[in-house]
Amino acid sequence: MDQFIGILNYLIFLITMAGIYGVMALGLNLQWGLTGLFNIGVAGFFAIGAYVSAIMTTAETGKHLGGYGMPFALGLVAAMIASGIIAWGIGRICIRLRSDYLAIATIGIAEILRLILKNEGWATNGARGISNIPRPFETLPGSLAPLSYMILVLALVAVLYWFLERGQKAPWGRVMRAIRDNEPAARAAGKNVERFRIEAFIIGSALMGLGGALTAHFIKFVGPEATDPLMTTFLLWVMLIVGGSGNNVGALVGAGVIWTAWSATELITARFTGDWAVRVPFLRLFLIGLILQIVLQKFSRGIVPEKLPEGRSEVD
Repeated sequence: MDQFIGILNYLIFLITMAGIYGVMALGLNLQWGLTGLFNIGVAGFFAIGAYVSAIMTTAETGKHLGGYGMPFALGLVAAMIASGIIAWGIGRICIRLRSDYLAIATIGIAEILRLILKNEGWATNGARGISNIPRPFETLPGSLAPLSYMILVLALVAVLYWFLERGQKAPWGRVMRAIRDNEPAARAAGKNVERFRIEAFIIGSALMGLGGALTAHFIKFVGPEATDPLMTTFLLWVMLIVGGSGNNVGALVGAGVIWTAWSATELITARFTGDWAVRVPFLRLFLIGLILQIVLQKFSRGIVPEKLPEGRSEVD
């Protein structure tokens, strides 16, 4: 019985985290897959969302800014608003940059944000982070508490997917694809390219902040290690590329596949001791990179690629 409960709890954790990564993958797909914005600053928006929601909802401790005791839902909304406002400021400055220049700018700004959050101890408790973050349904007995939170996360994923699908099929989404595929033509048609790009950047970054908030409440802790770019930016990009850029279903599939692979490797590496315990974790990165190469060799546009318009071939 104990073994069954252990397996159940592991599956709940696996699905919950895959759902949270799915939320962020939808945001990144909006930025890169739909609009062509090369954002490598995911960790910064993730961190902003996690810390803002934690500060808004935790009880007063004297170790960090907080003590507001706001409801969980308001914490999520605050996380999205804070991430969106910062994305608006960054977008006003950097949105005209192209591809690799925008990537350099976003990763630099993300690291600045992370360092500020790490060093401003009066607000975030510094390297010790913020603990005892409230989680919905945590008073329920046994596995019902994490199971209820998993259902909540999956419901959020479903709602976000529905809204983004409607947006992409609407004229707004078609303009975004036009900007991605042929910016001069979109400008010639009278479209305000910068405004559309900023809108995509803000919405996508808000979803990344939402992912950070959901993670903080799920783990009940947020600190500098929890906002590591490896676990946010790197994994998220691999998820989107493997799943299929430009397709919301592909983004969710990639999140599930890569997070399952990443979690499964931890079950293996945890068995090593001594010097191997230090060396083996690096093989996890190798495995993720290998999966990426294998998928791209067989599925050049991802497992679930973007549906191309009629009359347009893949080489176009």
